[in-house]
Amino acid sequence: MRIADSEKDDFMKAIYIESHGGPEVLTYGERPDPTINSQEVLVRVGAAALNRLDLYTREGGRGLKRDFPPPLILGGDCAGEVVEIGEQVATVKVADRVVVNPRLTCQQCPACLAGRDDLCSRQRFMGSAIDGSYAELVAVPAANVHVIDDSVSYEEAAALPTTFLPVWNMLVRRMQVKAWETVLVLSASAGVGTAAIQVAKNIIGARVIATTSTPEKVAKALALGADEVINYNEEDITERTKEMTGGIGADAVVDHVGADFFSKAFNALRPGGRYGTCGATTGLRSELHLGLLFSQQKEIYGVFMGNKEDMREIVTVLNRGLIRPVVDRVFPLQDAAEAHRAMEETNFFGKLILAP
Repeated sequence: MRIADSEKDDFMKAIYIESHGGPEVLTYGERPDPTINSQEVLVRVGAAALNRLDLYTREGGRGLKRDFPPPLILGGDCAGEVVEIGEQVATVKVADRVVVNPRLTCQQCPACLAGRDDLCSRQRFMGSAIDGSYAELVAVPAANVHVIDDSVSYEEAAALPTTFLPVWNMLVRRMQVKAWETVLVLSASAGVGTAAIQVAKNIIGARVIATTSTPEKVAKALALGADEVINYNEEDITERTKEMTGGIGADAVVDHVGADFFSKAFNALRPGGRYGTCGATTGLRSELHLGLLFSQQKEIYGVFMGNKEDMREIVTVLNRGLIRPVVDRVFPLQDAAEAHRAMEETNFFGKLILAP
């Protein structure tokens, strides 16, 4: 990582890129303080969470290649303190502790007007389409910030949006999982996995079978609330799920990892079950036996984040203590390159956080 030289008024410390590549292209330096319009708020960032999107944006992969200049500040999920509000903002005030939803929508397209802003045709993500949260300050629409309770740390709040939004959209709103059902959660150690365990168990009351890769992670998944955990390096996901459910299979699957586990997880699903996918960190393409899909009447749900109402509901249960995002490690902002390398190695449980 490079360190840029600059000491000026109205400038903030930030992590930005001026070219695509590995962690070495991350620059720690100064960028102009963001300004706000009448409907925005300025947040002093207390913590910013890493996401796979940050790595893809840095690398320029998965259709995220961009032209430089200007530089781009990475980062989406964050939490902090409101330090300035626009003249038309009435939902938050200066000094409020808030979590930021990093997905910006137009509020004008047919999907947004119908309350399905998760399908917005002009959506943008902080840290990918526009400057993000790897910085001391960030400007965001007031509609994208939610007040958090004093009992919630900035690190925990920053770990919330991109993990809990797709899970809530999938399990609560779209698939409508019930308390008497069994949910198979893939990769329990990732942020989405830790969120899925909590939503399925603490909010819905369902039985949770989780998968992970080491005995240490098995123990952590059980402590988080999973009823049973499959170590996929030692056991077959399909066979063990069938054994645990009396040969029937899971009622619902939460898949955020993609190609490497799709077939085994799909085959672990009972006839008439629901398969939710919200990510593909191990690959974007996999084979699907269409005969099993229609003959067993299984359903597949594609889920991408969630809408603004989902975020409001998630923050409500967060403030009531019903869920708690899992934080693995916190890095100083200037150590963003080290944090990116840690994420690439996948040896963590929960979320990796940057603290300005």
